[in-house]
Amino acid sequence: MKTNAYAAQNATTPLAPFNIQRRDVGKRDVQIEILYCGVCHSDLHTVRSEWAGTTYPCVPGHEIVGRVVKVGKDVKKFKEGDTVGVGCMVDSCLTCANCKEDLEQFCDTTIFTYNSPDKKSGGITYGGYSDSIVVDKAFVLKIPKNLDLAATAPLLCAGITTYSPMRYHNVSKGQKVGVVGLGGLGHVAVKLAKAFGAHVVVFTTSANKVEDALRLGADEVVNSKDADEMNKHLNSFHFILDTVSANHDINAYLLLLKRDGNLTQVGIPTEPLSLNVGSLVFGRRSLSGSLIGGIKETQEMLDFCGKHNITADIELIPIQKINEAYDRLVKSDVKYRFVIDIASLQQAL
Repeated sequence: MKTNAYAAQNATTPLAPFNIQRRDVGKRDVQIEILYCGVCHSDLHTVRSEWAGTTYPCVPGHEIVGRVVKVGKDVKKFKEGDTVGVGCMVDSCLTCANCKEDLEQFCDTTIFTYNSPDKKSGGITYGGYSDSIVVDKAFVLKIPKNLDLAATAPLLCAGITTYSPMRYHNVSKGQKVGVVGLGGLGHVAVKLAKAFGAHVVVFTTSANKVEDALRLGADEVVNSKDADEMNKHLNSFHFILDTVSANHDINAYLLLLKRDGNLTQVGIPTEPLSLNVGSLVFGRRSLSGSLIGGIKETQEMLDFCGKHNITADIELIPIQKINEAYDRLVKSDVKYRFVIDIASLQQAL
């Protein structure tokens, strides 16, 4: 099935219109007309081959919201006209221990939404910078009816990336939770932590983000460059979510944890972080990482966001501005996620 898309042909040339082939709808498949697709920093890293393994042409996009236009004969959960989402995965083995525990993101044969070997069609998967996608029913998600569709798209990555570690570490009412960095991930994390009932503290090095952090729901904002401010919070946090991908001193935040507190890293710095193990040993603190969540948990996250009316703060753009958006993303010049209006793809052809 011929599908209109935007693709990168190599690491240095701009993304441009491109035609791709989608598989015909099989008995387990859902065909989705894509309405909106969020722009994740992972898209930029992959397109520009900053992470090893990009296969070109590359059609990015794993924050997809759209409308069901056709379903296979074995699909009962979805019907034509339903509003649905697709996140970072489109398939897995469904039989291994991880899959059976609803942790498909850790399956050894997970098929990611783009730039991943496509075991059903052959070749490589193509993502949401396109007007249609065909996905196995097990990887399609229901979107709450009360949420703005464009602003919901980033939840398919940023939302589950921040929700999953909070659920795993049982963030709850009355706890003190820190969020390091107020960007695409951090701003969603603030909203989620507040909805869980936590006392939320944002750590930032940018004075111009203080007002925004408070608007988003933070109870306090700390300048992480100010040693006196940091020292006021020693041994006081139940949980800290670190969303920063730049190199930084993680030990400064570990010392802010209470006994048995946890710091989870979801940002991936380009260079290894230096760890003072004493920060963990004295206080039985723990440092961990987290990826995304499985499909069951992603649906749980969407339902939670529907209940609490949580979406991302976005800037809606036509697909013709995607290259400009990438340049701005490098400069952190967005509050806080770009989302592509896929209707604009028709004007790009």
